[in-house]
Amino acid sequence: MWRGLTCAITRGNCATMRRDGRVALVASLAVWLCGCTGATAPTPAAGAATTPAQAAAAAPAPRILYLTHSAGYRHDVLPLSAQILQDLGRLSHAFDVTATDDCAAITRDNLTRFDAVVFFTSGDLPMSADQKAALLDFVQGGKGFVGIHSATDTFYGWPEYGALVGAYFDGHPWHQPVTLRVEDPSHPATAALSPTFQIADEIYQFRTWSRRDVHVLLALDPASVDLAAAGVNRADRDFALAWTRTYGRGRVFYTALGHEPAVWQDARFQQHLAGGIGWAIGGSK
Repeated sequence: MWRGLTCAITRGNCATMRRDGRVALVASLAVWLCGCTGATAPTPAAGAATTPAQAAAAAPAPRILYLTHSAGYRHDVLPLSAQILQDLGRLSHAFDVTATDDCAAITRDNLTRFDAVVFFTSGDLPMSADQKAALLDFVQGGKGFVGIHSATDTFYGWPEYGALVGAYFDGHPWHQPVTLRVEDPSHPATAALSPTFQIADEIYQFRTWSRRDVHVLLALDPASVDLAAAGVNRADRDFALAWTRTYGRGRVFYTALGHEPAVWQDARFQQHLAGGIGWAIGGSK
């Protein structure tokens, strides 16, 4: 299923909509995301014709809480990111996004309304010990957690959070066009991507990170950057940029991309992010 849908997308057979500079993948991506989330559509009445988009729309959409609180560096792209993420969910009918910068939304009672939490955050968020425990229990109990870009630049003093997301930010030596390599072409977050591709963004490196602890999806091709640049700290030249992991019975997806507005408006990144969210809330593979 995944490869067939991916081929349809990459051949350009999906409908697209451009509005206010935002690119939203509509018909084919709706089916693709429906497969990601594991949603099932009801059987149509005898003789009734049902389009794939209608079938996807008929399924109840998982609910996503998107937190954009910045206790450290605040990214200018945050409002655009919220709009694009909401558009992706709304137009595909694959998930419903509630966006907020208020950390008060992370409570045990409120989290029962959601299937996954997405962080595009920074710094030491104003969350109590009870809120932190509620977040960890939410994921350990079988829900999803997604980290975008500076989600790894968050909660340095809370090691359990570092274990959840899989790493901590350790600088961005490059902010330029680079080449990325797909390490798992069968995963929903990377199935629509070329084996290697170029993108311009702020490129992170990480500490307290190991391949033994995560499943790497995307990595930087080190031949595309200056490894002697100031601030390069990884002697092993292993610069993973997207990965997954399990946490208790839950699923975690992280992507380091997303600093630049142009990246959020890039259909490849939208496919990457939507596939990762779909997987985190219980989708295929």
